[in-house]
Amino acid sequence: MAEVDPVTPDEKDWTWTLTRRCEECGLAAGETDPLTVGRRAWVAAEEWVQILREHPAVEARPAPGVWSPLEYASHVRDVYRVMDGRLQLMLTEDDPVFANWDQDETAVLQRYAEADPDVVGAELEAAAATMLGRIQLLTATDFPRTGRRSNGSDFTVATLLQYFLHDVVHHLWDVTEQQDGAASLDWA
Repeated sequence: MAEVDPVTPDEKDWTWTLTRRCEECGLAAGETDPLTVGRRAWVAAEEWVQILREHPAVEARPAPGVWSPLEYASHVRDVYRVMDGRLQLMLTEDDPVFANWDQDETAVLQRYAEADPDVVGAELEAAAATMLGRIQLLTATDFPRTGRRSNGSDFTVATLLQYFLHDVVHHLWDVTEQQDGAASLDWA
């Protein structure tokens, strides 16, 4: 196993993205219709797969302490999985508290930097398909259901979906610096 320098931990509470536009990635997550999140997240997943297939330096970190595109894609795959699990909890339990998820620890334990881009791409597509399928089954009565992060942040199904979409789109920006690239694509 190759020694990988640690990344600079992201310790921000990104829930503010539910109330105002993100100046970096350009997404106004709180204004996003939750009914469109599934398709937009699918488009974003497909963009991630293209990055994994075509980025000329997918395994290279652009700067010390910054994830490579491969590491970001591995994280995004796990975002789909974690958020799908949280969505499941919200749909089956009353006001569940989500288990804490340390993304930096996961990156080290899962060895993101050493992952196979083709495997990550296939796993990301599968995770996105699973979440898209779950989102497509939502009804109007599901959107107000609630859940809480371990730090006390409250979510409804609608705001969890918006928050999730921001995470996926923002990490596209981290790699491409293209503002809300998924917004310009047809997901109908």
